[in-house]
Amino acid sequence: MGIRREARELALQILYALDANPASGLRETLQTFREEQADTPARTREFAEGLVVGVQEHRAAIDTAIRDRSKNWALARMPRVDLNVMRLAAYELMFRGDIPKKVTINEAIEIARRFGDKDSPAFVNGILDEIEACAKTEEAAEEQI
Repeated sequence: MGIRREARELALQILYALDANPASGLRETLQTFREEQADTPARTREFAEGLVVGVQEHRAAIDTAIRDRSKNWALARMPRVDLNVMRLAAYELMFRGDIPKKVTINEAIEIARRFGDKDSPAFVNGILDEIEACAKTEEAAEEQI
């Protein structure tokens, strides 16, 4: 498994932990993560932490993007794994231009397949494809200005 895949999986676990116990807060959750992952290579931990911090900083915009594209699904009703996989990928799609969008979507599908249920990959793929399409439209509009 590559460094970034491992980091994304760790980031998913951190985000899931934050959802399960929001009172612990980001700082405390990251400290626990650092202690538990002491043997994980620094580059992997740093990428995972960067993703988590980015998702948390932009969570309102990310959740709006997911909500706007998920027909008949409130965020509160979505499986936590699926939602957090989509948050990670949406953060990359919307705010990390240095990561190829197809790589982000493919990674999210694979992680959803590993950690979610049988319907997770298709659900995650559908939402992320729409977020990517919207991002492409916005980029094209900005280039014309």
